[in-house]
Amino acid sequence: MENPGMKATRSTRKTGVVCHTLANNWGRSAMEIRREEQLNPVADEVLALTSIVRPILTGVLYALKADVVAEAGGHLNVKLKMLPRLYRPGDVGICFEYAVHEAMNSGDARVLERMETALKLCNIKRPQPKSILFGIEKTGAVQLIDTAKNILTDESRTLAGKVGQPPKLRSRLNTIAAAFRRPATRAALPYSIRGLWKADLFVGSLDTQQWVGTTVKINPAHLEGAAGLRVGIIPTRQGQNDRVRLDDGRGLVICPLHHDADFMQAFYEGWRIVQAFIASDAKVPPERRLPRPVDREICRMLEERREFPAIEVIEDLRIFGQPELLKTVAREVDRQDLKGETDTSMLVAPLSRTV
Repeated sequence: MENPGMKATRSTRKTGVVCHTLANNWGRSAMEIRREEQLNPVADEVLALTSIVRPILTGVLYALKADVVAEAGGHLNVKLKMLPRLYRPGDVGICFEYAVHEAMNSGDARVLERMETALKLCNIKRPQPKSILFGIEKTGAVQLIDTAKNILTDESRTLAGKVGQPPKLRSRLNTIAAAFRRPATRAALPYSIRGLWKADLFVGSLDTQQWVGTTVKINPAHLEGAAGLRVGIIPTRQGQNDRVRLDDGRGLVICPLHHDADFMQAFYEGWRIVQAFIASDAKVPPERRLPRPVDREICRMLEERREFPAIEVIEDLRIFGQPELLKTVAREVDRQDLKGETDTSMLVAPLSRTV
């Protein structure tokens, strides 16, 4: 064992990963050993909430109607103080997509480790998930394609879960984007990915350049499969299975995100902060509306910048957010069961940060 203080466990809420023991024909199996090294000290709640408020504000900004934004001179000219006048309720789902996307790309372990498990079920090795936002109706197809082409290579492929060579992705971005708006274009896509235009994100590995179409739904009842979609991200539901699992009916790997003291709780706290800030004319809400001082502190930070373009404020908030906390190192070792069966598939060894 790598550390005498390590404990055997089937899964852990802190890491959010459920590792499966893989057996072979010789009675041997593989066990994953994970070592988590703390990179930065745990920051306070204000910093953590700032990180979740950023993508929520981004979702609010890009969900504004195009004609309204055009009258304001484009997204670059929409000042933060203008959001209360331009905003219309009902964008929580869009903000959830942005929050999940940002969490993966900023190293939020609460989302990353759930998605690592999902990608392994999609047969992506060494996942280290990265996300490409595919919100055509929110960000515009041109921006999407430019961003994706900077990340993807000519050999990038989308795993559709079908027999045969996975289709290449980069060369089909224009067709997929066109299929979103023009149904007649969808026939030009290979049958195995004909529903890929419904994806909210492309999630995959930069190392292997394997990607999967991912749908993100704040309401699990709205989750549906389509040709080319492989992963569905939803909040956990009370009394429902919260394992990352394959749903044969939808043809999706379901990836529920946990609530209590986890990502979904942080998201809804951030959502309430943004809603209260907008309802208070882009100023610090009264205490009765946001009783917690940490919530009002974030609104105070925003009010100080209400005269600046929202897109610049969102970007500047990045330096005030929570940095990555953990680096996870995983390796597989062979294991042979001499008698009976064992459920232990993972060892967790904490490694404290040296100051």
